[in-house]
Amino acid sequence: MSKKLAFIVVVLASLTAVACSMQKGPAQAAIAAAETAFNSAKPEAEKFVPDQVKGVEDAIATAKDSFAKGDYQAALTAAQAIPAQVTALTAAAAARKGELTKSWAGLSEGLPKVVEAIQSRVDILAKARRLPADMDKAKLASAQDGLKTVTDTWAQAKTAFDAGNLPDAVAKAGTAKAKAAEVLGLLGMPVPAGLQ
Repeated sequence: MSKKLAFIVVVLASLTAVACSMQKGPAQAAIAAAETAFNSAKPEAEKFVPDQVKGVEDAIATAKDSFAKGDYQAALTAAQAIPAQVTALTAAAAARKGELTKSWAGLSEGLPKVVEAIQSRVDILAKARRLPADMDKAKLASAQDGLKTVTDTWAQAKTAFDAGNLPDAVAKAGTAKAKAAEVLGLLGMPVPAGLQ
């Protein structure tokens, strides 16, 4: 190798090293910014769209992996794409929270009235000397058990809601709603549109 060629190789290696070191800082900063953005969005996202959280975690891991391997350009490119993913994640969590809040509002307004109506009907039937033709003791016992399940599940839903766990509250309220519809059927009572 001639001295001139050796000199060119050394210069190119030096320029490559300089270029890489120039990308290291921005890549590191972009990864840190992406992690900060994700960490602020993560609690709500884990609560409302947990299935979408892993995608952002994977993107951060990819950026960090590229950085660790010294591929600062790839790390920078990967990290720069993460804020858009975090924005989409935040929007999805907010949308899901809105849906669940609306569901909870409807359930918390309608279900207690239905439970009262079921309780009233069960009390009347339990005190009756003779049950109606379409009712027997076994059916009444099933209705009473079902009512207990509905009230217990509804209490659990309210506890979850009070604890700030909206997804669990709505899930439990949905279970109570389905059971209430079943009990109404046993009692021969009409099922309101909200419970169908």
